[in-house]
Amino acid sequence: MSRHDVFDQPVTLADPSALGEWNAMCLAFLSHGAATPAHLGRLLALAPDHPAGHALKGLFCALLGRSEVLAEARAALARARALPPGNPRERALTAALDAVLQRAPTRAIAALEEVLQKAPSDTLLMKLSHALRFVIGDADGMRRSVETVLPAHDADHAGRGYALGCHAFALEETGDYAAAARAGRAALTLAPDDAWGLHAVAHVHDMTGDAQGGLAWLEGREAAWAHCNNFRFHVWWHKALMLLDLGRLDEALALYDHHVRAERTDDYRDISNATSLLSRLELEGVDVGDRWEELADLSERRAGDGCLIFADLHYMLALAGDARDGAAARLLARLAADAARPADEVAARMACPGLTAARGLEAFGEGDYATAFAQLLAARPSMQAAGGSHAQRDVFERITIDAGIRAGRLAEAERVLADRTARRGGFEDGYAAVRRRLIADAASAACPDGARA
Repeated sequence: MSRHDVFDQPVTLADPSALGEWNAMCLAFLSHGAATPAHLGRLLALAPDHPAGHALKGLFCALLGRSEVLAEARAALARARALPPGNPRERALTAALDAVLQRAPTRAIAALEEVLQKAPSDTLLMKLSHALRFVIGDADGMRRSVETVLPAHDADHAGRGYALGCHAFALEETGDYAAAARAGRAALTLAPDDAWGLHAVAHVHDMTGDAQGGLAWLEGREAAWAHCNNFRFHVWWHKALMLLDLGRLDEALALYDHHVRAERTDDYRDISNATSLLSRLELEGVDVGDRWEELADLSERRAGDGCLIFADLHYMLALAGDARDGAAARLLARLAADAARPADEVAARMACPGLTAARGLEAFGEGDYATAFAQLLAARPSMQAAGGSHAQRDVFERITIDAGIRAGRLAEAERVLADRTARRGGFEDGYAAVRRRLIADAASAACPDGARA
């Protein structure tokens, strides 16, 4: 028997209670809600033969970027395949999981998008496509995807607010900041728990150098992310970045302790928040004490995963931050081995920008700024392929620029800084203003007569 879910899409669930858990799971997933796995667990208990439930379980596991849960994802795929194939949507979920496990995310996206062409009001598949594109840094694809389906999300569509939140983020990542802010605010009006839309507006404030406005945006809206899974730590991270940009360094460090790193998990997303914030603080001259130690302990244990280069680069930040030379060398060796694997999408990212950027980060931690600048500069044109957002990857931009300044490569560092500003729509943030002055002062000291090398 086929029913229709909250997005008016067909589901092969006969039990109304199971359908209720499916709907609750979908809405929780769209809002990054901590209740998502609980609803999924109850769904599978009520409907153990539902292929889409098993496929989603596998996709959720695979998206964790942890090697030890891939066996569970593969078991979910086997279970989904052993059941009657279901409708086209359910078959697409199984196909997407299979592609992800074969390290072919673009093929997974294609399987979802094929169904979305015929069912553009399917917010669940839209969000899954969006999430996979985020992981591979496909900002243009995110925008195309959501703009294709958005007209099918009418004002009374249960997923319209979340679709607008995805549109806001895609607009921001493709540089349309004013439209992104409007879409994000509209998303929160329709879906007050849309943490993704809320954080998209925070990204706009980051990219336009408006830290004060960003703090004002987040102030009083904590309920929009309090229900979240570990994504709530990421929203706090955005607030810490705003404090840092305003020079309120002690407050940013306090936010690290009380919110960004409130739970000392080894989830790569939490480690990326923590390592990138500590790196930014250290670049501003802040003594972060022994905070690197626990991150390096966790990163050393996770360095063999090989699931996402985005994760690996942040593990390297922790290892370099705590001077774990042996562990850093092992991570580099693993990256080199992965890069030499038979061609697949993940291996390609391990090779470029991964291995080159990781070498640069290691060199920066060792104080070899000339090597760090050379390696990071070589990786820079491909860094978007590492995935994540502009704001997340900006830590690598900052380290590149600082390496250039410390290596005395002032003219080249200045060009990178200018390009960074141009890529942010011409808006200059606090970091850029300070580095521009540092470069000018260093150049004047080196060439008192005004000549530039």
